[in-house]
Amino acid sequence: MIGTRIFTGSPYEDRAGYARAVVADGWVFVSGTTGFDARDFSFPEDVETQCENCFRNIAWALGQAGAGLEHLVRVVIYVTSQAEFERIVPIIRRHCDAARPANTTIFAQLVQPHMRVEIEATARLPVAAASA
Repeated sequence: MIGTRIFTGSPYEDRAGYARAVVADGWVFVSGTTGFDARDFSFPEDVETQCENCFRNIAWALGQAGAGLEHLVRVVIYVTSQAEFERIVPIIRRHCDAARPANTTIFAQLVQPHMRVEIEATARLPVAAASA
């Protein structure tokens, strides 16, 4: 097996057989993360709150690996429309500004109709964490 697997306990991870994140060779690969609110097991209706939840969940996974949002090197944003993308641009900027990662944004139909945004992330562990 390659790397350490990080799980949140989300039913989606078990259902589809994946980990929230995988740590391998100093890299952290975070699975596509939707706006699911792990605190109350719900999906907020608005794209802004879903986007905040995406970054909260990504930050949690990175923290489990010894990294943070400031260590992002790449994000892929999947959003359902141009209008919703415009609404989340300031949120993306706020969470990505410290790292300025490479970014690709794709307009997509997500797995469930209540999902408005999904974010996939890759980070590089800080040198001290990567050598531990």
